[in-house]
Amino acid sequence: MEAIGRTRWVIAEGYLPDGSMAGADHALMSHEAACILNSGDTDAQVTLTLFFTDREPAGPYRVTVQARRTLHLRFNDLDDPEPVPVGKSYASVIESDVAVVVQHTRLDSRAAEIALMTTMAYPAG
Repeated sequence: MEAIGRTRWVIAEGYLPDGSMAGADHALMSHEAACILNSGDTDAQVTLTLFFTDREPAGPYRVTVQARRTLHLRFNDLDDPEPVPVGKSYASVIESDVAVVVQHTRLDSRAAEIALMTTMAYPAG
């Protein structure tokens, strides 16, 4: 299949809630995620850079999305070059060497009524 998507995506909103990271079930922990689809025949080398209101950017975080695969990348699992700060707003720029599609998802499990939100990232290039 031909690669579809863009090589630069923006998620202008991000936040890992403070106090919701505890718990034994990783699947239900509050998180932000970039769901990345690589429909092409070449592995995608992807970098993420995070921007904050009160400090210099963090990153680049580097991941590979294999050809003809998808990756559900949780921001709270990123730790190199540093963990994503909890309780701080951020935005992210996602760049790939091949066209990919990026969707943003948030799971907020701080309350018994779990909230799930998803939207397409902004295709910037």
